[in-house]
Amino acid sequence: MRNAAYYYDLCCKHRGKFVKIYCLNTRKEYVGKIVDIDRQYVWLEPSQPQTQGHGFGYGWGWGAGLVPISLAAIGGFALGTAFFW
Repeated sequence: MRNAAYYYDLCCKHRGKFVKIYCLNTRKEYVGKIVDIDRQYVWLEPSQPQTQGHGFGYGWGWGAGLVPISLAAIGGFALGTAFFW
């Protein structure tokens, strides 16, 4: 199993690219573009629009709809070229 430092370096290398990340603690796969990284989290802009709480609108834009994923909880990482045609 890889550690958080490995995924931090990997995410820094692929900032701005589309990726698929499997998160161990939520048991979900997240697909999106890496927009920010710090020593604890990688922040993804989802590849699909996220609806707001009222059922309308989209979560696009800086700070809106971004998904934080703990680097320590990453269980898998794939580049977008592996799953986007």
